[in-house]
Amino acid sequence: RTYRRAALASHLHVLSSDRDPCLDPGVLCASTCANRSAMASRMGALLHREPLPPAAVGEPTAAAAEVAVARSADEVAEAAAAAVRSIALGDLVIVYEGFGKQKAVTLAEKGQFQNRYGNFFHRDWVGKPYGCKVFGKGNAGFVWLLAPTPELWTKVLPHRTQILYLPDISLVCHYLELRPGAVVLESGTGSGSLTHSLIRAVAPAGHVYSFEFNLVRAQAAATEVLEHGLAHLCTVTHRDIEADGFPASLAGCADAVFLDLPGPWKCVASAAASLRPDGVVCSFSPCIEQVQRTCEAFEEHGFGDTRTVELLGREYDVEARDMQRDLGFEAPKMASRWKRESKEKAKRKRTRVDGGGGDGGDEDGEDGAGGESVRSCVVAHPRQQAQSHTGYLTFARLVPYADPEVARAAREAGAANRRG
Repeated sequence: RTYRRAALASHLHVLSSDRDPCLDPGVLCASTCANRSAMASRMGALLHREPLPPAAVGEPTAAAAEVAVARSADEVAEAAAAAVRSIALGDLVIVYEGFGKQKAVTLAEKGQFQNRYGNFFHRDWVGKPYGCKVFGKGNAGFVWLLAPTPELWTKVLPHRTQILYLPDISLVCHYLELRPGAVVLESGTGSGSLTHSLIRAVAPAGHVYSFEFNLVRAQAAATEVLEHGLAHLCTVTHRDIEADGFPASLAGCADAVFLDLPGPWKCVASAAASLRPDGVVCSFSPCIEQVQRTCEAFEEHGFGDTRTVELLGREYDVEARDMQRDLGFEAPKMASRWKRESKEKAKRKRTRVDGGGGDGGDEDGEDGAGGESVRSCVVAHPRQQAQSHTGYLTFARLVPYADPEVARAAREAGAANRRG
């Protein structure tokens, strides 16, 4: 957070009407102040954490420094507890039931959340801090109440289309060089998974203009942005970018453009007109043929430094297993490997695995004299499954001095060098 505040302060010092002809700094500051009340609602509060209370006005003295250093841990804890926002009616809460199982819940006066751990009444959650553990009626089980973040929202959002997940989203935000105060154009809002991460990256002075050609999806995304308290940072518009291009009012105003379209090459010219010099564009395409046509369009319209990236995830399983230490000892065999592993897991259920002592002998005496030859330890091994393909991410930078003639001459010179 310290790095983020420093980056934001540095950017606000250099922000001027010359830097951004489409955004007046005075209007931005006034808009930011006017929306401070909206920042405290729902997901918007997570993007605008209030700074620590300012020190008293006046010249610092040695005595004041000693008092500041001598503050007790209790005072620091109280200040941290006061900064934690409590849950209120109407807030969006991510209910964490277990690994890979979360659900988004909006608190209502007579609302109730039900799962295998029991019934949870929304009114019992009011006033509790985010991150707390709550029990259902009868203490049958508990869940965690988490504050909404773009990462958690990606896991629980309603899927209107296929979405981008965290590995791709993090790479997009990094390669687009997003920073507080930047202006981003997004074509293909879809379910809004990437949109929330873009908003966080440019907050609190930037803006995301998102366009969706499907009217129903555009209205649903606009409603979500409004309910999450992010309307002052994002504008969702119903528009077919492939056919109509980006609005002329945004010409030369964007720092970055993201395209998630069936035919991204059709709107590369419009993206080039909307970008500032040295701006970055990213295109997400599932097929390599789309990538080829998009790269040709990038080169034709003055883009350079083009690169295509594919992220392939590989998951690992971490578990406790019995490792054979004496290779000369013949371990007892069971009917199947699955039966042996299930028996071992049942034996060490809910117990702490320790690298040296093992889990003890089996009840039916299978360890016998060979018990010392087997050691229980925690191992990690790759999961045996095919790597999943999501899509290709193609990035390019708008080079102000490159034109089609220069690009054509560079290609011919490169081909001649390769032949030589």
